[in-house]
Amino acid sequence: MKRLFLSITVSLSMMVAVAQTDSNNFNVAKNLDLITSIYKYLDIMYVDSLNADEVIGTGINAMLKSLDPYTEFFPSEKKSDFREMISGSYAGIGSIIRYNNMLKRGMIEEPYEGMPADEAGLKRGDIILSIDGEDMTDKDQSYISSHLRGEAGTTFIIKIYRPSTKSEMDLKVTRRAIQLPAVPYYTLRPDGVGYISLNQFTENCSRDVRRAFIEMKKEGMKALVFDIRGNGGGSEMEAVNIVNMFVPKGKLIVSNRGKLERANHDYYSTVEPLDTVMPIVVLVNGSSASASEITSGALQDLDRAVILGTRTYGKGLVQMTMELPYNAQLKLTTNKYYIPSGRCIQAINYKHSNGGTLEHVADSLTKVFYTAAGREVRDGGGIMPDVEVINDSLTNIVYSLMYQRDSTELVLNYELDYIASHPTIAPAEDFILTDDDFNEFKRRVLESGYKYDQTTQTYLDNLEKIARFEGYYDSARTEFEALRSKLRHDIEHDLDYNRDVFKRLIANDIVSNYYYQRGTIANSLTGDKQFQEAVRLLLSPEEYQELLRPKK
Repeated sequence: MKRLFLSITVSLSMMVAVAQTDSNNFNVAKNLDLITSIYKYLDIMYVDSLNADEVIGTGINAMLKSLDPYTEFFPSEKKSDFREMISGSYAGIGSIIRYNNMLKRGMIEEPYEGMPADEAGLKRGDIILSIDGEDMTDKDQSYISSHLRGEAGTTFIIKIYRPSTKSEMDLKVTRRAIQLPAVPYYTLRPDGVGYISLNQFTENCSRDVRRAFIEMKKEGMKALVFDIRGNGGGSEMEAVNIVNMFVPKGKLIVSNRGKLERANHDYYSTVEPLDTVMPIVVLVNGSSASASEITSGALQDLDRAVILGTRTYGKGLVQMTMELPYNAQLKLTTNKYYIPSGRCIQAINYKHSNGGTLEHVADSLTKVFYTAAGREVRDGGGIMPDVEVINDSLTNIVYSLMYQRDSTELVLNYELDYIASHPTIAPAEDFILTDDDFNEFKRRVLESGYKYDQTTQTYLDNLEKIARFEGYYDSARTEFEALRSKLRHDIEHDLDYNRDVFKRLIANDIVSNYYYQRGTIANSLTGDKQFQEAVRLLLSPEEYQELLRPKK
C-alpha cells in the first residue's frame, strides 16, 4: 500500500511539473506570436513609417527594464560600448570633459597622465571651440565626447581657448586605445603602512595589485590599507584572484547559483598566496559594489581583513554575456553569488510583476551567518563594515560652490588663475592652500554677488507658515523674529566657518593639474578620516586582532 501511495504521489508530481512546463511554453509561444503580429500591423498600417531598429529596440529595452538594471541589450552599433564596459578601455584622447555653464561650451576638466590629450598639450580649463572645424557652441557633454572618440590611430584638429593666456590655438590629437590604470596610486608610508587604491575590477587588475603589493613588501611594508571605495566592480574572476593573494590555497571564495545548473560555479583560491598574516584594512563605502563586495565580503568571512568605512551597495547578482544574431550582445543576470559564510548580500529584490517594481531587504529580515572564526555577519543590504566610520558631510554652501552647476565656475576660475600664476607647487601630499589664498577666494565669491539657498532659512519659512495656519504665530512672534535675526543669511560668515573644508577641496582640485590622478589621491588622504582611522588601527595590533575575534 505504501509503495502504491508513493508511486501515485511521484506520478502526480511529474504530471504537475509537465503541465507547468507545457503551460509556460504555451505562454512564451503565444506572447512571441503576439509581438510579431503587432509589429506586422504597425509596419503595414501605422500612419507614419517606422524605424524597425528603434521601435523593436525600445520594446526589447522595456522588457529588460522590467527585470533588473543589469540585464542589458547591445545592438551591433553599440558593440564598442559593450567592449568598453567589459574591458574598461576605449579609443579617444583620455580626458574628462565638462560643460561650462557660463560659456555654454565644453571644456577639458582633467587630461589623464601620458594620454593623447596630455601629450598634445591640452590643459585643465581649456575651452573647446571646435573639433575638425565643427563649432561646439551649445553642444552638450555627450555630443562633444562622442566627437573626441573614434578609431584608434585617427587624427583630428581641436581648436581651444586657453583662459590663462587669453589665446586660441589649434592642436593636433591622435586617438588611441585608452586603458585607465586600475591602480592609479599606491604608496608606502614611513611607519610601514602601505596603501593601494583600486578603482575598477577590469581585466588583469589583479596583476597590478599584485605588483604593487610585492614592491611595497620588499621595501618593508608591515600592514596594508586596501581602498576600494567608489569601486563599482567588474570582473568576478579578478576579485577571486585578489582574495587569493591573501588566503591559503584551497579556500572557497565565492559561489554562483542560478536557474541553469551548468552555469553554477564555485571559485576557490587555486595558487599559493603572497601573504596570509599581514594585517589588512579594506576601505569601503556605499559605492563599493559587485566585485568590490566579493573581495571585501570574502576577506571578512575568512577573517583575513578588517572592513572599515560605511555599508557597501549590496549587489549580489552575477551577469553573463551572450552572443546574439546580427552581431548583437546581451548582458544577462544569471546567478546570485554567495560568499564563504554562505550569505548573499543582494540589497534589492527585483519583482517581475507590475512592470518591474523593487523591494529593499529590511534589516529586520536579514539572517545571521558566521565567519570562519565564528563572528556574526548578516546577508542582504551589502557588506556591513567591522568598523563604521562616516566621513563628514558637506555643508550647504560647500556643496553649492563645489558641485552645483550654476556655482562651480566661481571655484574653477579661481583655480585656473592660481594654476596660471604658480608654475610649480609643493609635492602632492604636502600641498595646502594658505589662509591668504583662501581670503582671495573668499573675496571673489563675495564680490560676485553669489547667493545660495540656506537650508535653515527654508525650514524657518515653512515653520512660520505652519504656525500661522494653526494660529500659533502671534503668540510666538517674538521668538520667530529673534530666531530669524540669528539665522540671517551671512555669506562671509558661512565661508569662514567652512574655511578648512574649502581649502582642502580646492587644493585637491589644483593638485590634479600638476600631479594628475595619483596626486589627487595622495593629497586627499591627508584629510581623509576613514584612511586615518585605518592607519591608526593597523598601528594598534591588539585592537586590530580583537576585531577579528568572535564577541563573547
